[in-house]
Amino acid sequence: MKLGVVGLPNVGKSTLFNAITQAGAEAANYPFCTIEPNVGIVAVPDLRLDVLGKMYDTKKITPASLEFVDIAGLVKGASTGEGLGNKFLSHIREVDAIVHVVRCFDDANIIHVDGAIDPVRDIETINLELIMSDIESVKKRMDKCEKYVKAGDKKYIAEAELLKKIDLWLQSGKCIRTMEISESEKAEIKTFFLLTSKPVIYCANISENEILQENAYVKKVREYAESEKSESIKICAKIEDELTKLDGEMRAEFIKELGLKQAGLTLL
Repeated sequence: MKLGVVGLPNVGKSTLFNAITQAGAEAANYPFCTIEPNVGIVAVPDLRLDVLGKMYDTKKITPASLEFVDIAGLVKGASTGEGLGNKFLSHIREVDAIVHVVRCFDDANIIHVDGAIDPVRDIETINLELIMSDIESVKKRMDKCEKYVKAGDKKYIAEAELLKKIDLWLQSGKCIRTMEISESEKAEIKTFFLLTSKPVIYCANISENEILQENAYVKKVREYAESEKSESIKICAKIEDELTKLDGEMRAEFIKELGLKQAGLTLL
């Protein structure tokens, strides 16, 4: 499975990616630090594999793996090419699901592309660019279908109708993943490779001194995720990145000192 880490510039995407993959992606305080996507493959630990390996005397155990892609920060106008937007959107098209990192901390030393922190606005900025890109993709596909239908190819009638339904939904400013559709429609839509049809986890990135709290920003992210029946988690990307640099015993002690039961990355 391939997951794309997305968000506005300077929200902590690359720091979170580093923590997840320990890949050392560049993280800096300026927009478009990440141009080409960083890619890391992470093994998914499963204690059941060890048990089965011993039972059957297996010589090699291969756990399942996840591929994470750190995609450069999107900005308003990305769907029309702003900030190398078209290139970045194509990277999102290739993933199976999205980890949408949202800035939920105040820090005057870290630039925000819109000048102030507003998690819902930030989420909607990204989602709107994905919606606009999908509208363009749907229109192109609809035009092709209509040509085939006019030429007498009836097998494209159902697809044309589904595309019209999708287009109306997108035009209302909503992501495809929030549509109420049948399983057969869901399977067909998957073949369209539309950006807003992909499942998403909203990742509220908080500061180190709010690790045990849920500030107003995080609450807004949770409410937004719930409104579209998506998942959300709270995480401090900076602390998670620091934890990955510690060995097992020191790591466990640091987690305890922070007052946590477990590292935030276990929630992903």
